[in-house]
Order: sequence, then C-alpha cells, then structure tokens
Amino acid sequence: MVGGNESSVTDFILVGLFPEFQHAIILNSIIIFIYILTFLGNILLIILISGDSRLHTPMYILLSQLSLIDLTLTSTIIPKMAYNFFMEEKTLSWIGCGTQSFFYLLLGMSECLILTLMAYDCYVAVCYPLRYPTIMSPRFCLHMVAACWIGGCLCSFIHTVYPMHFPICGLREIHHFFCEVPVLIKLSCEDTSVYQLVVVVTSIVLLVVPFSLITVSYTLIFLAVLRMNSVKGRKKVMATCSSHLTVVSLFFGPNIFIYMSFTSSHSPEQDQALSVFSNILTPMLNPLIYSLRNKEVIAALRKLVGRCVIF
Repeated sequence: MVGGNESSVTDFILVGLFPEFQHAIILNSIIIFIYILTFLGNILLIILISGDSRLHTPMYILLSQLSLIDLTLTSTIIPKMAYNFFMEEKTLSWIGCGTQSFFYLLLGMSECLILTLMAYDCYVAVCYPLRYPTIMSPRFCLHMVAACWIGGCLCSFIHTVYPMHFPICGLREIHHFFCEVPVLIKLSCEDTSVYQLVVVVTSIVLLVVPFSLITVSYTLIFLAVLRMNSVKGRKKVMATCSSHLTVVSLFFGPNIFIYMSFTSSHSPEQDQALSVFSNILTPMLNPLIYSLRNKEVIAALRKLVGRCVIF
C-alpha cells in the first residue's frame, strides 16, 4: 500500500561517497586519479589487443571485452559522482537513476559471464590443447561474447524497470555514490521481500553458478598442471590462471556479499566500501594483473612503444 507521505518529487538525492568523512576532497581527488589510470590502462590494453595480430585469439578477445566493460563501468559511475561533489550538486533525475542502474547492471552481469568464458577458455587450452582451435573457434567465441552482452542487457532491463516503479516515501535520499537496485529497495515504502528474493535467485544464477563453474574449471586445470612434465609449461599456465583467479576473487567476493544478502543486513558504509573495491579499484588493477605477467602483452606494448619512438 502506498503511504500518504509518498514523495511527489521525482529527483533523487545522491548523498555521495562517505559523506561523514572529514577529508572528502582528498578522497574524491584520489578516486578521480584512479579513474584516469583505469581509463588509460584499459584503453591501452584494448589498443594493444586490437593492433597486434598475435593477440587475435579467443583469450585476448575476451580480455579486450573485460577491459571494455571495466572502462564503461567506471565511466558510468565516477564522472557523475565527481561532478556532484565538486559542483555541490547532489540531485539525480529519475531517468538518470534508471539509466545509471541499467548500465551498471548490464556491465556487471556481462562481466560475470565473460569471466566464466575466460575460465572455460583456459580449461580447454590446458586440458584439451589439440581440440582447442576447434572448440574455441573465433566464430564460437564471438557468438558467446554476443550472448553475454544480450543476456546481460535483458536481465538488466528487467531489474531496472521493475524496482524503479516502487513507490518511495519520505526523502528520496540515496545513501550511496551511484544509483543501484539495493539502495532503491531501501527507499521503497512497499513490502519488497518478494522482489528481494527474486534478486537473490538472480544472484545465484549470475554470481554463484558462474563462480562455481569457474572453481570447477580451475580445479580441473590445476589437476592437469600437476600431471605436466614440462616445468616451463607449468609456470606459463600458473601465471595465466593465477591472474584470472585474482580478478575473479576481486570481482565476485564483494558482489556476492552485496547481492546475496538482504539489504537490511549491511550498512550503507559497507555497501560503499565494497562498491569502491569492486567497481573502482578492481577495474584499475585488471590491466596490471593481466599485463605484468603476460609476455605476449608486454611484447605488444614494446612493439607499440617502438613504433611511437620511430615516428
């Protein structure tokens, strides 16, 4: 039932990142610096992969998609957050909230599926090397990437449109630095327990199931590595897989906590801290994690630098 004190104003108020923090300007300046590093790092990785024919393989195609997701995800959140803080403007329109929520969910869900595909790619490469070109053909890879984006888009659309129509009572304050589903649920004056259950079920499908598949894939990979006779081969596989496992842990850990538990079980400060970790720090670290221990990427970077020096 809609309460009598339901707000007639459609704009939301973004409280911002840790509003009680005394040195907010330093914090926001650091976030902007991290965003610049994230933007440059992921753009560089995309350019390296697209510009070097040796990197036109399924693993690097998926890695370029991960960089594209991270680049777009941070651009969905940070510029608006920085604008609101430095311009002392805290409002966010109803359409702006829905748009931000849609793209955030789209990119997050797509990343879950891309990371799962990357684990499958690694599994096939290690456990079935002779059949790898057949199984992970460019056509199959592109179809799977398209399926990740389409699936993420459809699911995001549903989980954006439905909670945006919840009636909101009292102040329309979002105790966060961007608009997403859990904080919208907290604002509603309706009983949202059924929808929260739907969110948990969706999280099981898009977080727990992919994480379980990734875990199984890497368990089989490690068993295969133990049977390898080549020490050099073991090191190469372990370097590649450890990079991916690091990214998986950084992404799935915070998101499983946020979306698998009901919104009342954790505070806004916890949500914000986890969001900073998974949505701001992790996209900055991904290019470093994948490039520093990857000889092919480093070789492509040296080749690009060599071209720039010549010109």
